[in-house]
Amino acid sequence: MTPRWSGEWALDPAREEAVVDVLIPSFGRPAELAVTLSGLAAQEGVPFRVIVSDQTDDDAASLGQPAVRAMVRVLEAQGRTVRLERHLPRRGLAEHRNHLLGLAGAPLVLFLDNDVWLEPGSLHRMVRALRAAGCGFIGSAVQGLSYLDDRRPHERTELALWPGDEVLPERIRPDTEGFARWPLHNAANLAHAAAELAIPPGGWRLYRVAWVGGCVLFDREALLECGGFDFWDRLPPDHAGEDVAAQWRVMERFGGAGIIPSGAVHLEAPTTVTDRAIDAAHVILGQ
Repeated sequence: MTPRWSGEWALDPAREEAVVDVLIPSFGRPAELAVTLSGLAAQEGVPFRVIVSDQTDDDAASLGQPAVRAMVRVLEAQGRTVRLERHLPRRGLAEHRNHLLGLAGAPLVLFLDNDVWLEPGSLHRMVRALRAAGCGFIGSAVQGLSYLDDRRPHERTELALWPGDEVLPERIRPDTEGFARWPLHNAANLAHAAAELAIPPGGWRLYRVAWVGGCVLFDREALLECGGFDFWDRLPPDHAGEDVAAQWRVMERFGGAGIIPSGAVHLEAPTTVTDRAIDAAHVILGQ
């Protein structure tokens, strides 16, 4: 499969055109958002823009916080474009992601949750991996580093590496074998897997996933061809699993993979998604 945005220019940070639009749906958690932005400020090697869409009722309680504004200024001083959006009323996670996708224009889009810190080099590694694999998305599963001493080899039995950078389309549903891979992303499982694989600095390995939460880099055209999050109006405002539904549609046509090492650190803040009774993948894909 050939990536539609291929070409060495795509990895030249000296060009003005952004290769990646980083899309951050945000609600509350201004301290965590500031840390997320600080992680982006440490990324090099690929030109990117940042778009934050916030749904906190009080702007002063989120985008107006000093730490958030400081990190925005750092990114802008680096020459990055940062766009801060208010998007109300809240109509659900899928609608929020659909809105953000509509604001993007770069060949690649990184959906990044507002409680994830990226270690330096992560974005460049993901972009190179996606370019090499030519698939629909590459995900960096978020790692909870409070679990570094909690080794769970029984949850890593389903770890299956793709051969080289070859990623093929596959269908994932609760009744397929691939669904059993979901525990791979618990705790700090990928951090332990990365240590055991002894991947050299700058390298990576791609592996088969059920889905990836929190930090996913898409080929924007592939995501749009599969409908993106256009199903948002078929869901009630309170739902979860919208990212799973979108990824499964992309995986069936273009393939998708996780990357080791992940480089995405979960800040382990309390979730803002408290009602998970409606599963978007079940509603949209009929499972």
